[in-house]
Formats: sequence, C-alpha cells, structure tokens
Amino acid sequence: MNCPHAAAQAAPAPGPKGESIAIDPMVRDLDGETARLRDAGVLARIDLLGVPAWAVTRHAEARRLLVDQRLVKDINAWELWRSGEVTRDWPLIGMVDAGRSMFTVDGAEHRRLRAKTSQALTPRRLEAIRPDIEKFTEELLDTLAAQGAGGEVVDLKAVFAQPLPMRVVGMLMGVDESQHAMLTQRYKAFFSMLTPQEERLALLAELDVFYAELVRERTARPGDDLTSALILAEEGGDPLTEEEVIGNLKAMVAAGHETTIGLILNAVRALLANPGQLRKVLAGEVGWGAVIEETLRWDTPTTHLLMRFATEDVTVGDEVIRKGEGVVISYRAIGRDVQQHGDDADAFDVTRPAPIRHMTFGHGPHICPGAALSRVEAGVALPALFARFPGLRLAVPDEEIAKLPVMTQNDMAAFPVLLS
Repeated sequence: MNCPHAAAQAAPAPGPKGESIAIDPMVRDLDGETARLRDAGVLARIDLLGVPAWAVTRHAEARRLLVDQRLVKDINAWELWRSGEVTRDWPLIGMVDAGRSMFTVDGAEHRRLRAKTSQALTPRRLEAIRPDIEKFTEELLDTLAAQGAGGEVVDLKAVFAQPLPMRVVGMLMGVDESQHAMLTQRYKAFFSMLTPQEERLALLAELDVFYAELVRERTARPGDDLTSALILAEEGGDPLTEEEVIGNLKAMVAAGHETTIGLILNAVRALLANPGQLRKVLAGEVGWGAVIEETLRWDTPTTHLLMRFATEDVTVGDEVIRKGEGVVISYRAIGRDVQQHGDDADAFDVTRPAPIRHMTFGHGPHICPGAALSRVEAGVALPALFARFPGLRLAVPDEEIAKLPVMTQNDMAAFPVLLS
C-alpha cells in the first residue's frame, strides 16, 4: 500500500460489535479467530495486513452472496485498488490479481474460461483416473512404510499427503514428475506470509514462464491432458488466449493440490483426536464419505477466500457493503455456523445426520471445479492409509502441530506420526 494509514482511512465505520478483527498472518490461534469472526455477526469487519474488508461468516448469507451479481471478481471494481491505496506491494495481491483466468472473471467470460476444465473433470473422467490415484497412493504408502520402519517418526504431510495430489494434478495437466518438487516449493513460498513480497512477485513471474513453456510445448505436441484441452478449447469460435490458459493452469495447480493436502491431513488429525469415531469408521459403521464431508465442514481446507468487490451497495442484515468494498468468504467460520449445523457445530462428529450440507467448495458459478477430484483423492487415500497402518498415531501432542503462516489455506507445517 502506498499510504500507511490507508486502513484507517478506508475501513468501514465502527459498529456496535467493535473494531475490525485482524486476520493473523501467523495463524497462531485459528480456532479462536474462527470463533471471533462467527461471534461478530453475519458480516465481520476484518483487517488483512492493513487492508479493510468484510468477511461473510454465515452459511445462508454466503450462499446468497455467492450468486449475487453485484459482487464481482474484477479487481477494477475495488475502490482501494482504483485509488492506488492498495498496490502490488500488498502481500496478498497475488490472491486477488492473479492474471486472467476463470477465477478472476464473471458471467459469459467465466463460463468460456471454465468450460474445458469442467469437461476434463467429469465423474466419468475421474473414474477413469481412479486406478492411477490408487497406484500413486500405494507407491507413497510403500515409501511411508520404509521411512517409518523400526518406529521412526515420519512426516505424513511431506511423504504422503503433499505428493499425492501434486502427482494427480500433474498427471492431469501434463506436468512431468521431475517438476513436481519445484512446483510444490514455489507454491509453498507464494502462499507463505514469511516470503518477502519482492520474492513472491518474482515467484509469480517464474511460474508464468514455466507455464508459458508448457503451453508452447503442448501447442506443438498436444497430448491427452488438460493443458492440451485448454489450448484447443473453442467456445463460440473464441479460443482461449495464451494468457488465459496460463492463468487457468496456475490457479488450478494451486487449488488442485493445496485443498487436498488440507483435507487429508485434517481428516487424519480429527480421527486421531477422536478414537471412538475412528473405531466406528474402521469397523465399517460409518463410511469414509461421512468422514470427508464432516472434515470439509469442520476444518475447512480453505479458511478465507479472497475476494469479491461490490459494484453497488449491498445490504446484509443490519450492515451495508458499500460500493467498491472488498468481501471475503470465511469458509471456516461458515463451517462452524450453529444456525446451519446446530449447537454442536464446533464438534467433529462423523455420525451427523446425512447429508452434511456444507459449502466448503463454494456455491454458484465459481464453485470449485476440482471439488469432485479432491473427494476422490481423499476417498482413496484415507481408507488405504488406515488399512495399511491401523495403529497410526501422532508422534507429538496435538497442540504442538503448527499451522503454516498462510492466510487463505488451512495448512500444517508438518504432521509427524508413528505408524504403529
């Protein structure tokens, strides 16, 4: 930001429920922050590293606002951006101004940019790649077993939960496995609040170069992958530009592996913390689908989704989102909404009456195109993990599991376990 006092100048007027809630970039108390957001009301005033915004904290209102055409993805509708008070020096700008892709446009343009991605992730296509997911899972479980042999502590995230979705999304996009470690490291640094902004912008430029080379290679030699499909896509006779293909790829790889990492690890953590529920699952009394849906509700892989902008005043309850203001969807608070999930919304319970109606993957036109893929991956990985290692347990007390300093993803620094 150009002006050090921009937050004070642009913040919504204080209301009866107090001042803005500062979203902690170090994620030191996620449960406490979630509770504060929920308690602040349907809309909470928040501070994102000095930038004011509104956070939606309730299921019903989020469902309505996510289809409200007065809230758009176009950053040019954001008053703080137009005025120059927010610039590319803001550490979260890459989450908002990420180039032209299906994640940053609305309406007919959004449908055009999303079409081929949706076609590539149909239920039939996902079932076709299930054997590959099962193969990757077994290979990684073999590696996990080798590293944990003899009672050694092993990092479940680094060895299993992180490489699995990267292998899957890499296969779908046509990215060679030799590049997976590089991409994992680049995205980790991009999301981390410990990365200097100058370095983060350089990382984005490096990713643009990587994906541009991939697009040009697939243009010359198309294959059976999503990158080739996007290049060849034509909707109404209007093919995607190279910038649009790159934007879609860059965002899909990020969303396609980060969400699944969180889903797998959060499910394992919740089950280990609730051994009675784990026993019901392992005995077949509760299905793995219920575990996945309850995890998605209770400990969402995405904490805050940045950002939509009001093109006119929008009234929500007793508050008004003014034209030009930014709106964040706080999915973790929404998942704990007592009006939607009952007075025990803060409890993890795989025996909740089905279906568990959460909206962790969004709602409306921008609903996550990779939601079904993430569910399939978790549906393969979790039962295979516990079938191989039914005595799996944490190697440290649960309270010692640290979150990564990421303001949008619910991610752990490491997940040390003992296999038996």
